[in-house]
Amino acid sequence: MSLEFDNNTPIYLQIMNYFKRQIVNGSLAPGDKIPSVRELAAELQINPNTIQRTFQELEREEIVETRRGLGRFVTSEGSKIMEIKKEMAGDLLEKFVQGMKELGFADRDIVSIVSEAVAYEGKGENHERHES
Repeated sequence: MSLEFDNNTPIYLQIMNYFKRQIVNGSLAPGDKIPSVRELAAELQINPNTIQRTFQELEREEIVETRRGLGRFVTSEGSKIMEIKKEMAGDLLEKFVQGMKELGFADRDIVSIVSEAVAYEGKGENHERHES
């Protein structure tokens, strides 16, 4: 696990977001065991209290669950994972739309640009891109 931390965001939030991304993209599957506080703190070379806070927040959000004597595991609730995925997508979209509007694009132009990009990506899934 390799993370480069941004000085403008609390480390525990960055680690939380890392785990959320790993869960929603399937790298961590429902029911997978996650590293212990000690393991993760050593691997990332950060204070174990920071990792503990990360895990407490993930548990509070019902993204991970603790099984006494066994450790922490990714939630098995598919609906919770989909909720997280939609929340993360909403955050990305909000930032994207705001950025596009700051560039002077109207709503219809944003929709058109996104449609073109999605169509292009759809065609590119079966073909390799060649960069010049």
